[in-house]
Amino acid sequence: MAASSLLFFIDRSLFARKVKDSHSAEQRDAGWKLFGKVPPREAPIKDPKRIQKEYETKASRAGTGNVMSPRQNVRKNLDFEPLSTTALILEDRPANLPAKPAEEAEKHRQQYEEMVAQAKKRELKEAQKRRKQLEDRCKLEESIGSAAQTWNQEILPNWSTLCTSRRVRDLWWQGIPPSVRGKVWSLAVGNDLNITHELYNICLARAKEKWTAPASAPEAEIEDAGSSNRESSLELIKLDISRTFPQLCIFQQGGPYHDVLHSILGAYTCYRPDVGYVQGMSFIAAVLILNLDTAEAFIAFSNLLNKPCQMAFFRVDHSLMLTYFAAFEVFFEENLPKLFAHFKENSLTPDIYLIDWIFTLYSKSLPLDLACRVWDVFCRDGEEFLFRTALGLLRLFHDVLTGMDFIHMAQFLTRLPDLIPAEQLFQHIAAVHMSGHNRKWALVLQTLQKDVERGSPVLKR
Repeated sequence: MAASSLLFFIDRSLFARKVKDSHSAEQRDAGWKLFGKVPPREAPIKDPKRIQKEYETKASRAGTGNVMSPRQNVRKNLDFEPLSTTALILEDRPANLPAKPAEEAEKHRQQYEEMVAQAKKRELKEAQKRRKQLEDRCKLEESIGSAAQTWNQEILPNWSTLCTSRRVRDLWWQGIPPSVRGKVWSLAVGNDLNITHELYNICLARAKEKWTAPASAPEAEIEDAGSSNRESSLELIKLDISRTFPQLCIFQQGGPYHDVLHSILGAYTCYRPDVGYVQGMSFIAAVLILNLDTAEAFIAFSNLLNKPCQMAFFRVDHSLMLTYFAAFEVFFEENLPKLFAHFKENSLTPDIYLIDWIFTLYSKSLPLDLACRVWDVFCRDGEEFLFRTALGLLRLFHDVLTGMDFIHMAQFLTRLPDLIPAEQLFQHIAAVHMSGHNRKWALVLQTLQKDVERGSPVLKR
């Protein structure tokens, strides 16, 4: 009896649930029918391509055959069909709503075609821009390849006879191909110090001994005429390497050139303990590492720093540094008198911006590829070109600087823009005349040095 009652109760519950579901479904259907539509699940799904095809058929029947359809107007090489937009604009209204007026349908059609035309125009413009960039890159690669062939086959085998020729100097000014840049730099800088690979290995071994020596061991050596005090700058190298071209991520700890840079700088501090390590050296060594083998980079690095200008700055010879600044101002006033007067009015002296440029040979201040082009001509013309480049930069930004005060000028010159067109800069450098009062750079510098020896107040500020 209890079992039969239970079955009756279950059957009654199931029947009530079915009636309820049926009733709610009818209500939903009635609700949709109220608005003249069918439930979403039963709505037919239209393919966007079908919609567009129907539109094209209607347009052709309406006598618009002279107007190219959006699909026909798309270039074959541009696979661009905004089908979703077509569905939004050209879809007919629901049956329960009034049909579009002819004017509105025509307006939507025109808006659609204008949108497609603008999209095609943008795509065509971008394609032309990419094509031009590709063509320019191909031309540049061809010119670099041709120049590299000229340097390898004609100039380098006959270096001693051709290095001073007008043709080679012109090619030099245009920039040395990266594949031969290191070789040309080595030949141009020379090896007046007669450094050998064996000497580099000896200095490197001594540097490694310093690195691995106990902390208390160097204290006794520091008393020896102060030379070992310079070698203690090995610790400073470790701190400074991490700040060398950080955007490249190749000289920092774990990078492929970290140990190489550390070795060259450490070996140099042992080779020249009287100079030791000075901030800025890491940038010069890093540029050489990117273009030369390790031992050759050390040889070029040591000879480069042995030049009079670099030695004056890295040994912090104040009187000689002031002499260079005074010589620079002679040509500054000669080439850019208006900007020179503006700097004087604001008490902006050359040491504020020149020190960083000269210490790193522009490798920190300019984009790396542009700095290498400056190095190309610097290896050809010597220290004079460093100051000529400084005048070229001031000439390039002449109009910007004349509108600034002291603070903004100092900030601008110590942090130059990231994008500086190479050809534009070299045009301004070429316009600089290094012949102040009919005197060349070397003569002006020599005259000022004699004035300093006589105690002349020409350098007083």
